[in-house]
Amino acid sequence: MERTIVHMDLDSFFVSVERLLRPVLNGKPVIIGGTSDRGVVASCSYEARQFGVSSAMPMKMARLLCPDAIVVRGDMELYSRHSDIVTQIIAEKAPLYEKASIDEHYLDITGLDRFFGSLKWTHELRQNIIKNTGLPISFGLSVNKTVSKIATGEAKPNGELEVPQGLVNPFLDPLSIKKIPMIGDKTFRLLRSMGIGTIYTLRNIPPEMMEKVLGQNGIVIWNKANGIDNTPVQAYWEQKSISAERTFDKDTTDVQGMHSLLVHMMEKLAYELRQQRKLASCITVKIRYSNFDTHTLQKRIPYTSFDHQLIPVAHELFNRLYQRRMLIRLLGVRLTHLVQGTQQLNMFEDTPEMTSLYLAMDRLRNRYGRKSIQRAAGLVRVKEEINGANDKEQDSNQKKQNPKEQDPMNNRQEEKSKDKGQSFPKDRLYNWRGGH
Repeated sequence: MERTIVHMDLDSFFVSVERLLRPVLNGKPVIIGGTSDRGVVASCSYEARQFGVSSAMPMKMARLLCPDAIVVRGDMELYSRHSDIVTQIIAEKAPLYEKASIDEHYLDITGLDRFFGSLKWTHELRQNIIKNTGLPISFGLSVNKTVSKIATGEAKPNGELEVPQGLVNPFLDPLSIKKIPMIGDKTFRLLRSMGIGTIYTLRNIPPEMMEKVLGQNGIVIWNKANGIDNTPVQAYWEQKSISAERTFDKDTTDVQGMHSLLVHMMEKLAYELRQQRKLASCITVKIRYSNFDTHTLQKRIPYTSFDHQLIPVAHELFNRLYQRRMLIRLLGVRLTHLVQGTQQLNMFEDTPEMTSLYLAMDRLRNRYGRKSIQRAAGLVRVKEEINGANDKEQDSNQKKQNPKEQDPMNNRQEEKSKDKGQSFPKDRLYNWRGGH
């Protein structure tokens, strides 16, 4: 049966969210990402793209191309909240949807046209998202994921495009082969060296030749060029891990500072777990030395979302892992084996007062911002090597992140809270249980 697939993509998502909070950014070149020279561009506005700026580009190069651009450190927590709002609107309307990344969704609305025009239904859903979120969003409507995604790219910015079955090849033929998902820079250069520049040329190449040049991927790419893609829309399911990483501007051996950083990251992740009503049962600590040699160590624990239970394990893993006394380039932690649930008291260690304390602190964070109350042990500044560091914090979903909206985890500095609400008195520091 002929399918009806919708691809919805939020336009310059990170930039659009920042512009919601700061309208002064409208119409100006904006770059989201790490602000140091070692950072990379996570997202950029269409105004910045006119100067040649693109996602995954080194920030140093982006500044050279567009010196007047406004650089904003990304806030993954903020972007995730807006993404969840969009997902919730889609979930209420769509019979089957898949969240492919933080800013894009696939919807299978096959059969809907019998009762309600597919294009009309999708148009109304898009208008509903724009009305309730204020975020620009585009969609492509066609017979499979590949054609729908390409159609969305042609509909941008803030547009919509339908490609019926009979017009798939005429639509695809004049487009560049780079429009096809799966074709990266390396594959693009290889195909261009063979004289293949348009999808029309590619789809007329014998599939045997494509297989000989690119292996099994060559057949997949050839099928996509011919508008063939039987990949189903997979029902959305919850994330399986959550993590935070920090890449230092200068490689460091400041062990005390790194222990302080672990406290800060674990406190943040535990708070996010409680906000999502989830528990974790596995902690992984990762370090990357200055020579890029990377090591990880993990440990299973009873399910928890209390940071006073997670922090000692993180310290233990770091002490076991860091044995070479070499300069460290990156430090990260990851919580996995997530399940839905709320924290249960440990009858030997926890008390009702402890749970009440967490609830009180979380209420403060919800009202005044995540950084309104923090452990003193996590506020100790690491030496200058970490003061100018790039912060990498993300929610790792079951799908890989959209390459054109790279996760700011990769390179972004620790920033001041952007949460709405009153500012919290900055001279108040809270330390309980010795900060551990």
